[in-house]
Amino acid sequence: MPQMQGNLNPDPRQPPALTLAQHSNLLELTARGYALWRAQSLGLLSGTPFGLLREANLFRALCDPQPGQTWLDAGTSAGFYAGVLAEAGAGVLAADLSAPMLREGQRRETSKNIDWALLNLESSGLPSESFDGVTVGATLNETHDPARFLSELARVLRPGGQLWLMYLPRTGGPLQRLLSAPALGGLNFPDPAWVGRQLPGMHLTDGLGMGAVRFGRYVKAELNQG
Repeated sequence: MPQMQGNLNPDPRQPPALTLAQHSNLLELTARGYALWRAQSLGLLSGTPFGLLREANLFRALCDPQPGQTWLDAGTSAGFYAGVLAEAGAGVLAADLSAPMLREGQRRETSKNIDWALLNLESSGLPSESFDGVTVGATLNETHDPARFLSELARVLRPGGQLWLMYLPRTGGPLQRLLSAPALGGLNFPDPAWVGRQLPGMHLTDGLGMGAVRFGRYVKAELNQG
């Protein structure tokens, strides 16, 4: 089984803060129940049958991961996207700030194509332009600093690389306002236009809204395209 590597704070001079939602992911109980919630969540949030198989098929159809590529699964949790990528033959660095989540991911996804890393992706210390693709499954909503998180993901992508986001966009509803309060989760619900502005030099090729869920595929410009 691949070993966890890295640490939660690669740069001790600027320790990333954690939201209450991120702190909850450090609990063993949260990690054990996460996969069950993940399997049901998109159906509940989109208001339509939307299981993991449908999500995986959508991702494969739009991103087409290939054998030999290197991907980062940012905020892997129980390893769903890491498993989809490994099945396609890609090499995957599955990173999360929660050791219990990584242990759950390792238990569920045993492919040798996956390496596991204990990292906060808001300050990862990973080399620039080192991945062909990055997947994010809802982690954007839980980050303390979503702009910093997106900037880091863009930094580690190679020119021509693709970023796949699944997140809950801003609706302005009362429940989102409640969950945005630091004491009740500290979640953020970004507007898709705001997300695009945090990714200069990247082009949105595909955007899809399903109820309260948003999917987006961005491609980083090639060097000769400026």
